Amino acid sequence: MKIKFKKIFITGLAVIIPIGLTFYILVFLIDTMDNLLKIVPIRYQPEVLLGFRIPGLGVIVTVILIFICGLLTKSYFGYKIVSSGEDLVDKIPFVRSIYQSIKQVSDSMFTDRRSSFKKVVLVEFLRKGIYTLGFVTGMPGPEIRSKVGQNGISVFLPTTPNPTSGYLVILPEDDLIQVDMSVEEALTYIISVGIVTASDRLKRREKLAVSNNNTK
Repeated sequence: MKIKFKKIFITGLAVIIPIGLTFYILVFLIDTMDNLLKIVPIRYQPEVLLGFRIPGLGVIVTVILIFICGLLTKSYFGYKIVSSGEDLVDKIPFVRSIYQSIKQVSDSMFTDRRSSFKKVVLVEFLRKGIYTLGFVTGMPGPEIRSKVGQNGISVFLPTTPNPTSGYLVILPEDDLIQVDMSVEEALTYIISVGIVTASDRLKRREKLAVSNNNTK
């Protein structure tokens, strides 16, 4: 009975933890976006006008604002306004460096996907015999290549379980070990601290496909 109870309890944890964490993150994001409405003057806030609070209203307002910004930027006058604002930011020394760095990352993620993660590789890191996953981000500029060699490759080495931070290293192409793994699979492996592998996900997909076929 103890063994059966333990297995049932662990199975329950395996189901509850992913659902609970996902729900917690969604609630946190919704609350954060709802708090953005506090920048509106108190007498014009939705809670004051309607007399009651609508959870998730901040998400709707944020999505609408993003859509309006994109629509305006696509127009001629909107593009001119954005360009003028960027020219103004470029004249502020400290703010300029922060804005340009964030803009380049944003453009690579949402506009020019060819400049984002290209493929997954294994590299030796910290010392010989220790390997970590990395993402090839492209070729360094000519100034850097002239110093490290023409076959230098820019590789981002993410940390775990938070892959948004990490190290940017420039390595000879011969030092990269090619890995037959997609960027999504590599990120899942990193976030799960090595618990979830590509083979595990493949097995789950096969089981799901078999169960779907059986139900049909």
